[in-house]
Amino acid sequence: MQVLKQQILTREQKESIGLLQIGTFLEYFDLMLYVHMAVLLNELFFPETDPLTTRLIAALSFSSVFILRPFGAIIFGYIGDNFGRKLTVIITTTLMAVSCIIMYILPTYNDIGITASYIMILCRAMQGMSSMGEVIGAEIYLTETIKRPTIFPVVGFITVSLTLGGVAALAIASLATTEGFNWRYAFLIGTIIAMVGGLARTRLRETPDFVNAKKEIQSVFEKTGVDIKLLDKSPIYNEKANKITAIAYFLLECSAPTCFFLIYAYSANILKEVHDYTPGQIIHQNFIVTVIEFFTILLITFLSFRIYPLKILKVKLIIFACFIFILPFIFQYSTSPVGIMLAQLGIVFFGVNVLPAGPIFYSHFPIFKRFTYTGFAYALSRAIMHLTTSFGFIFLFEYLGHYGILVIMIPILIGFSFGLNHFEKLDKQNI
Repeated sequence: MQVLKQQILTREQKESIGLLQIGTFLEYFDLMLYVHMAVLLNELFFPETDPLTTRLIAALSFSSVFILRPFGAIIFGYIGDNFGRKLTVIITTTLMAVSCIIMYILPTYNDIGITASYIMILCRAMQGMSSMGEVIGAEIYLTETIKRPTIFPVVGFITVSLTLGGVAALAIASLATTEGFNWRYAFLIGTIIAMVGGLARTRLRETPDFVNAKKEIQSVFEKTGVDIKLLDKSPIYNEKANKITAIAYFLLECSAPTCFFLIYAYSANILKEVHDYTPGQIIHQNFIVTVIEFFTILLITFLSFRIYPLKILKVKLIIFACFIFILPFIFQYSTSPVGIMLAQLGIVFFGVNVLPAGPIFYSHFPIFKRFTYTGFAYALSRAIMHLTTSFGFIFLFEYLGHYGILVIMIPILIGFSFGLNHFEKLDKQNI
């Protein structure tokens, strides 16, 4: 199969990119508000206990956003593959707005007790489900609309937008913890911008690939005089992804949540417990790291237009495989917060994820199962890895100290290498 090329974007494509970027920015601003204000909000919505229990509660709060993602993937995957990509991204934005308004008005633990904790966790789970459909929906939408090599930086800019949403969330979190800005107003702002994003996305048109595939199947049924209701028996409609391909993509997606946890949650615990950092100081340092991460992603996005994305990932994998063995030493022997920041930036620069090769991975899944397979793999990887890291690192640290990082990271890097080699072989067959 010959891969079609595209160098210049049409006006309609530019409009779609803009709408999806705005929506992704708004959605991830809402999602990351709690993540970056967790050091403050956990004290308001959960009971005070001993240090170990406090860490476990914080881990539950952090991971709750990812636990129900696989179920969300099944739901949104079905909607996306059967009713279209456009509807999916509108629904996810609406769900994010609902969860934000609930958190805006939710009483604290001191007001209504443990009920506040339960509702907060449910809201976080709702946000996790909607954000899953958001990022996969936006990237698949563009993958099916734009051709290579332009698609690589275009999809990369979706990641740029969500990172920028995280930067904005950190800025608001910093104001809430250092300048006395009411944290509830942050979620009110999140509600408003999610509603604006949802309304903006009603202007989107369905993706050409999805529409054309539907029309092609319908045309065949009409020409043959066969009832369209028999579509469920069509081999094209029911084509399934190769199992090895699905596993390979899952293994690739396992890397990003682990790196994210090390950058923000794991490092935050060290800053708090070892260096006596206040919530405001932690947020300030994370803000600096996130800004640098934004420019790093921006650079990789631009490079993807000239350099084959899988080559970029190979180079990052080799460097990160070396860096990961140094990381425990940095965490163990850093005498100042500057050392922790250097560790964070090392992961930001070299940590492995699917950026900027997402369109390559998506293209090797059947179009009528693409959203379901990739969405479920994405969600399952986040659920498993955030649970593993949130709770696993707590107990690994008790026995192995910071060297426990290697117990989780080495298998992840091996899996990433397998997935990368698998898709490289598949893609060579299509070029």
